[in-house]
Amino acid sequence: MTEKVKCLIIGSGPAGYTAAIYAARANLSPVMYEGLEPGGQLTTTTEIDNFPGYPEGVTGAEMMKDLKNQAQRFGTDVRFGIITKVDFSSRPFKLVADNNHEIEAETVIIATGATAKYLGLPSEQSFRGRGVSACATCDGFFYRGKDVAVVGGGDTAAEEATYLAGICNKVYLI
Repeated sequence: MTEKVKCLIIGSGPAGYTAAIYAARANLSPVMYEGLEPGGQLTTTTEIDNFPGYPEGVTGAEMMKDLKNQAQRFGTDVRFGIITKVDFSSRPFKLVADNNHEIEAETVIIATGATAKYLGLPSEQSFRGRGVSACATCDGFFYRGKDVAVVGGGDTAAEEATYLAGICNKVYLI
């Protein structure tokens, strides 16, 4: 039997939970599918010092737990699983979850996030959060006044290098 929902959210990072909180407060009874990485990239962030409301800092996992609790407090139905198929050709939108559960949704919010591209070096993982970063605005503060290198050839690398140029001693774009 096909389930009918007002608002379905795909993804459970900060954007997904923010959407869920607002949708729930608007009485849209949101249903959220967490996806492959519940909580998103933020769950792997060790220390967050630049988010209002956490004067002592917070880990990414703790922040995501708080966001999930807040969304659920307002009535969001958070489900473990992924959406495997979406048909946007007509309304209501038709979706299929990984357990072959069919859903019709009046609204679909896609909040699947982004994934940083790393070089794939064996030592990269061990240095994440200790010299290797994929977010200049998140971690640039820790490198202020130092010489840094940004690896990449796209717009994102240029944007990160530009941001770091304002706080670091020297920035190399490789």
